[in-house]
Amino acid sequence: MKTVPCSASRTTVSSLDRGPHIPNDIRAVTVSRRTLRLILTVHGLITLVDIAELLATELVANAVRHTKGPAALRVRWSPPGTLRIGAWDADPSPPQPPAPLTAVLEREDGRGLALVRACSDVWGWQPLVRDGSRGKFVWCEVGAA
Repeated sequence: MKTVPCSASRTTVSSLDRGPHIPNDIRAVTVSRRTLRLILTVHGLITLVDIAELLATELVANAVRHTKGPAALRVRWSPPGTLRIGAWDADPSPPQPPAPLTAVLEREDGRGLALVRACSDVWGWQPLVRDGSRGKFVWCEVGAA
């Protein structure tokens, strides 16, 4: 597990519960990854940047690639040391269950949720209905300590 720097202990849930809205464009994955790096660095969570970027890339890429509408990246820090990363999209259909990582290592696609499952402490999804809009939120959590 990773160690959180002292400055991260001052990060509160209210100060780190954000993320960008994403157009349905594969280039948005890069923008989301860079935005996440900036958010975590500003909040003193630099030790989580590499794993968080990998997880966010897979979640956002799935949201953009497999749906036709907009998406959003959400990042939430919960003391004493859990980072939740999630991607919302407008498709209420559940994600395909991830295959075992060993079964998808040689494939060009289909590895996203397998990587998320392998690299996070826990992952899941939930359907969402808000203001008449439907969709889903696919999320994962990583511990900092």
